[in-house]
Amino acid sequence: MRKVIDTGLPTPAQPFSWAVSAAGLLFTAHGPVRPDGTVYTGDIAQQARLTFENLRRAAEAAGADLSCVAQVLVTLVEVEDVPIVDAVYREFFTAPYPNRSTVIAKALVVPGMRIEIVAYVALPGAVA
Repeated sequence: MRKVIDTGLPTPAQPFSWAVSAAGLLFTAHGPVRPDGTVYTGDIAQQARLTFENLRRAAEAAGADLSCVAQVLVTLVEVEDVPIVDAVYREFFTAPYPNRSTVIAKALVVPGMRIEIVAYVALPGAVA
């Protein structure tokens, strides 16, 4: 059974939840969403920091932390942003790093939004 985790972010207008736990895992997706629900569309480094802060917020709301992240799927709209996002990623994660994939897409749902992530987090105390 799945359980919606309250991340503290406003309820999205689209039909999804910010974070859902099921089977000992946290399933969560984030972009550069501010606490008031608006999307930051400026500098890619700040977009990435805000996105990974939202992941941290979701993990902590579920009783985990970023060391519990098993996989991160990163979607960017500009291949040139990869080194910048890599640098920000290292602000949030240390070796051994979570498994990761990076995809370059034509666009994201909000114009000016340049990053979106999906992450899978192993919840502490869950049976492996």
